[in-house]
Amino acid sequence: MKREFIQIRCSIYEKKLLKKRAARAGISLSQYIRSTAFGKGVTERLTPEQLDYYKMLVQYKNNFVRIGNMFNKRDPKLAHEVMALAEEIRTHLQNFQK
Repeated sequence: MKREFIQIRCSIYEKKLLKKRAARAGISLSQYIRSTAFGKGVTERLTPEQLDYYKMLVQYKNNFVRIGNMFNKRDPKLAHEVMALAEEIRTHLQNFQK
């Protein structure tokens, strides 16, 4: 149970920025400040638009893997290029998760 109260001074800009970052992470301002003060990683949630892009990239990656598998026996060079594109998309998806 949290009973103690701490006040800090900051500019209006800093306060707005802290509130905005806390909102993006989906937590309260107090929780955001405590987490950052204790060195815990605070990750921001994806916006609905970013989530749609993420889902689209996943679908594209899966489609390119399927296309690569389909062409693997007929044209290995094309299959390799398609698989390279799928790997590049996978790299971008991993960056999304960070």
